[in-house]
Amino acid sequence: MLFAEGPSIHTRLFIAVMASIALLTMEHISPRLDPVRAALSLAVDPIKYLVDLPTETANRISYSLRSYSSLREDNKKLRESQVINQIRLLKYEALEQENIRLRALLENSFKLGEQVLIAELLSVNIAPPYENIVVVNKGTRFGVHPQQPVVDANGVVGQVFRALPNSSEIMLITDPNHAIPVQVNRNGLLTIAVGSGELNQLKLPFLPDNADVRPGDLLITSGLGGTFPQGYPVAIVDTFTPPANKRITATPKALLDRNRELMIVWSNTKPVSLMPSQPPKQTESEQHAND
Repeated sequence: MLFAEGPSIHTRLFIAVMASIALLTMEHISPRLDPVRAALSLAVDPIKYLVDLPTETANRISYSLRSYSSLREDNKKLRESQVINQIRLLKYEALEQENIRLRALLENSFKLGEQVLIAELLSVNIAPPYENIVVVNKGTRFGVHPQQPVVDANGVVGQVFRALPNSSEIMLITDPNHAIPVQVNRNGLLTIAVGSGELNQLKLPFLPDNADVRPGDLLITSGLGGTFPQGYPVAIVDTFTPPANKRITATPKALLDRNRELMIVWSNTKPVSLMPSQPPKQTESEQHAND
């Protein structure tokens, strides 16, 4: 035979298993193989490191990608939360300012001692010098009617020009078609303030040449005409150089360009009659009693 047959595969496997068992037994009961194990470890560890390197690198890359994705998602959520909180803060600040305005309106309504209705601004129709009109969200459904006075926390704003079921048009005191009877609070001088068409100016065209009017004088409603109750602040007389009685102007007390809420007033004031009042007629029984 050219080639001698070696041990079978089963025989070789049996010998290997028996040798492994013998080595494990000797390692357990004798420390003589420790130097051999240490030497083999020095030789095997680099190979083990190289074998584990691709898996370890892949795990680290995967962890880094997951961490980056998680950080991006967290950062996005934080930015969204920050924007939401900023919007809420702005809303809270707006609500705080609204509460301040409403508190001022309510305090003013108690001072007036009259029935009032708070209305919110819907739109503004300001076209100087032709018209100064605003629209509010209260109408005839709330009992609003034309010629009702409208005020804010600082003074007279205007009067109801047109009342609809769910809204009303307010003609501002600066409208060129508006006139309001006023008096100088310092001395009681009566006159009429007329709208100039400009949002921050009233005209006083009916003052006599010798009128006792000074810059800084407070103009209040006189109560004449019956629309505006007496005593509401209207305007402050502007600085002028005498003689300028035909060109005297005044600045409204009301914040006509910044109001969000207005007060519609129900007044019990009746127009001042220019005719002498007639005594009531006596009944026939009263005439017989007098006879």
